[in-house]
Amino acid sequence: LSFSYSWVFVWEKGYQETDSVVSSVTTKVKGITVTNTSALGLRVWDVADYVIPPQGENTLFIMTNLIMTLNQTQGYCPELPDKTTLCNSSEDCTAGYIGTHSNGVQTGKCRKYSASVSTCEIYAWCPVENDTHLPRPAFLKDAENFTILVKNNIWYPKFNFTKRNILPSISTTYLKTCIYDPKTDPFCPIFRVRQFSGDGSFVCVYAVQGGVMGVQINWNCDLDKPASHCVPKYSFRRLDNKDSDHTVSPGYNFRFAKYYRDTSGTDSRTLIKAYGIRFDIMVFGKAGKFDIIPTMINVGSGLALFGVATVLCDIVVLYFMKKRYYYREKKYKYVEDYELGVNNTYGTQS
Repeated sequence: LSFSYSWVFVWEKGYQETDSVVSSVTTKVKGITVTNTSALGLRVWDVADYVIPPQGENTLFIMTNLIMTLNQTQGYCPELPDKTTLCNSSEDCTAGYIGTHSNGVQTGKCRKYSASVSTCEIYAWCPVENDTHLPRPAFLKDAENFTILVKNNIWYPKFNFTKRNILPSISTTYLKTCIYDPKTDPFCPIFRVRQFSGDGSFVCVYAVQGGVMGVQINWNCDLDKPASHCVPKYSFRRLDNKDSDHTVSPGYNFRFAKYYRDTSGTDSRTLIKAYGIRFDIMVFGKAGKFDIIPTMINVGSGLALFGVATVLCDIVVLYFMKKRYYYREKKYKYVEDYELGVNNTYGTQS
């Protein structure tokens, strides 16, 4: 009985009413990096360039690598070479054909892709993207130094209790200089991107192919204690497969475009295949507070369980153990039965 009550009331806090957390999350990224390439020249990348979209619902994407196709316009051009687009003559091409991986609609003509290779002509955004060569190291490898501010507000509606992860003890000065550290600064809500890789593989693997990182915020609060004891606990875990050598389509990427129109009315675009890290921010939590109703329910349940245990022990001892006859003689007292006479009386009345 004492073990049962210790488990229910001390460990499981069965004397408390509980509630699940309701949460909202917003993020803010800071950081600048510089690149200098023959295609783009000297270029500065800021938050508006590499955070796509600017705001998400409990999620954040930071672009760390990219393949950029400049000045695409609608027109006719040869398709990328593969087993379905190679041709020796126009007879090898089918007008109107659109394959699963096509960049456009085939016109039925065969065109030179290079000096030695011919492919079927397509009507598409030309020139078509060539994503066979991924930049290594990552184009925006300095993204590992970017910082992410995570602002999390929670609410336990049953207890009308609210709090946020920027604790009352955190000052404006401290918030401008702190970086999360599980030992020295466990309540700082600002994280450096390279911290999430853990094993130092950010630049060589994570930034090149991208990935999905889970950021967990746990709010487990005992509201019988002061509100200052209700604090967040952060943890991180990579959600996609870490072994990029043994997976099909590793990492995380998607495409988007920036559109332009020149003075002559011609539409053009810059196509970007973006690789990067998607941060999924997940908030968990449970709060408990003393309430007489769950206390009485668990007390009654414990007493009922104790009674059931007695019955079960009797069944085992009396019917399944080797000395069951001995125990039965000790538990029950047998008396001889006899028949009562017709004229026998049990008492007199005066």
